[in-house]
Parts: sequence; structure tokens; C-alpha cells
Amino acid sequence: MKTPKQHIVVVGGGFGGVKTALELAKHDHLFDITLVSERDNFWYFPTLYHTATGGTRAQSSIPLKKIFEHKPVKIVVGKAASVDRDNKAIVLEDKTSVTYDKVVLALGSVTNYFGIPGLPEFSYGVKSIGEAEELKKHLHQQIVDEGKPDINYVVVGGGPTGIELAGSLGDYVKHVAKRHGLKDRPIHVDLVEGGKHLMMRSPRKVGRSIERQLRRLGVRLYLGQAVQGETADELTVSGKPIRSHTVVWTAGQANNSFFTNNTFALSPRKKVVVDEFLRAEKDIFVIGDNAETEYSGMAQTALYDAEFVALNLFKEALGEPKLAYRPKKPVYVIPAGKNWAAVEWGKLKFSGMAGGALREVADLKAFLDIESPAQAVAQWATELQHQDLCPVCGSVA
Repeated sequence: MKTPKQHIVVVGGGFGGVKTALELAKHDHLFDITLVSERDNFWYFPTLYHTATGGTRAQSSIPLKKIFEHKPVKIVVGKAASVDRDNKAIVLEDKTSVTYDKVVLALGSVTNYFGIPGLPEFSYGVKSIGEAEELKKHLHQQIVDEGKPDINYVVVGGGPTGIELAGSLGDYVKHVAKRHGLKDRPIHVDLVEGGKHLMMRSPRKVGRSIERQLRRLGVRLYLGQAVQGETADELTVSGKPIRSHTVVWTAGQANNSFFTNNTFALSPRKKVVVDEFLRAEKDIFVIGDNAETEYSGMAQTALYDAEFVALNLFKEALGEPKLAYRPKKPVYVIPAGKNWAAVEWGKLKFSGMAGGALREVADLKAFLDIESPAQAVAQWATELQHQDLCPVCGSVA
């Protein structure tokens, strides 16, 4: 007798959700798969800073239809609002629902301003395509309106995103100023970090090498400094003002409010408590940024979690014993300026041009995780493209 197919619903269009759906699609004789995503594009977060500093939207955005072309996956575009446990359904904001036999939740994180006054109103971000393009437009608009760069460009957050942006921002502003006919002048980029050094979760050697590189690029570091508030004209850091109309907030992330709103069991870090199978409750799995696991928050972890859950769902469907989850430490490759990156790969730690080359390889590997080889190479090649049109005036700038 043929076993009925299970309907697996995957919620989230990021690394974790897309990879889970792709892995399950290999076994469409066992599963019907639905991917629920609040947007119709996959965002590649590691290159959003590049999109904001001269790159193209295509570098950081891939249509879900392209990823799942010829794959047995139904795509539903909508935002998950609640989980109806009694009827085993995900309810969307438009009140429609998607029923499931099992559901995998991979909703990603959201920006957290920690209640600091002024940040939501006045700071910029690079956590979405919209935010990256808004920042790019601001950089051009300010130079067009004022005829000169900002007094200071301030990046808050000493993690990967803040480091990557601080390392590229100065050169991009110089490029914009030059293309708008302004004379060459010093560009002041500040990086503010509340911890005593950059990359607080990494060995001190890694953070120290990045600090040296950023200083070589002319970035001023404010380490062990607390942001206390922002107005339209300045950022207050440890009681002292920094004059700026360009503050980019990369420091805070919080778990998606979906889990609080739907009474999931949360850890002290506000992440979802999961068992050895990444299961939060019966037939509900939580992966990636949302799960309380050792390395949650990294794209590599989301991909690893997706493969793990998909494999266990396959084993369970065949009546085979499931595997227990074992965290896998990611490889950290942090760019800071052109052709330079710091690498932490297990016990191996190095930096420089070799690290920069490895970052390019890592990006290609990430695209290969979600696309065909031909599509992945084409997507990777977009990193060589630059956006030459000024988003304000439309001219070449």
C-alpha cells in the first residue's frame, strides 16, 4: 500500500527556509512542500553592505521563482501571523491559512534598537534590500544637497556587518563625491562598538587583526563605548556627541516576534527552546536564527540546520532512526576593505588578501547551496558589477 504524502510547510524565505524546501524537494515522492515567505525574493544578507555602497540589487536578491524553477515546491507569498496548533495551520496576516502535517519555522531575526531614543527615526540600516537602497540614496542625496560629504559617517556595531560596511564606506563616499565633481577631501568614518574589541565572540587575535586593518583604512574606532541616543544632527556615545547625519545601525538583532506572540518556550536569549531534533513542539521544528543553538545567527548554521531537519524528516518517513543534532562551528570570513578579510576556520586564523580570496569562494559556495551551478556562477558574477547611476539625479555618478 502506498504511503500518503506528508505536507511539509516551511515558513521563511531566507537561507534556512529555502534550503529546507530544496532538500525536501529531492524526495517529492514522500512530501508535498509549501514555502511561505513574506517576500518573493531571497535576500543574500552578506552582500547587502555592498549593495548599499555601489553594488546592484541583483547582488543581494534572487527571485524565489528562479530558485525553485522546475522544483516541486509551492510558493505562498504572505507574512505568517500565528500558528493554529489545534488545526495544524499557519495563519497569514491576510487571514488565509496553510495547513500542515509538519512545519519548519525559519523566520530570521529583526532589528533591535534596545529602546535607545532616536535610533528608529534617524539611523539607517542594511538588513534588507530596501534599507540598503535607502542608505545609498541618502549618501548621494546628502552630497548633492550640501555639495560636500557629511562631517562623519558613523557605523554602530562591531560584528561582521558593521565591519564590512565601515571598511567599504569611505572609498564609496569618495567615489560618489568625485563623480559629482567635488574636490578630493578626507572622509571620516567612525565605528562604534559597545564591547572592548571587535568580533566579541571570536578569539582576540581575530578582532585585533581587523582593528589594525580598519585603522589602516582610516576608520576611527570607538571601542567599549555605549550609544545613548540620536537626534537629526548627532549621535551621543558615552556622554559625548558625534556630529553626523549618517548613522548606520548594525548592532542589534532580536528574535522574530512571531515566537513571543505565539507563546513558544523561549530561552534567556529569547530564542526558541528546541530538542535534539530541533523540534520546539510536536510536528513544529525551529531552525537558524530562531532556535536556541550554539551558533544560531550565522547563515552557515541556518543551512546546516536545514539539511539536518530535512534528513530527519526523510528518515522518519522511511521509518528509520533519526539523528541527534550536533552543533557545527561556522567558518568566519570577515571582509574589511577591498581584497582583505580575516578568517577564523577552526584553529586556523589568518587575514589579508588570502582571506579576501576565500570570501569570494565562500560567496560562491553559498549560492551553490541554493542554486544550480550555472545560476550560482551567474549570481556570483554580479558581485563584479557596480551601480553607476546616481539614485537621486539618475546621471552617471
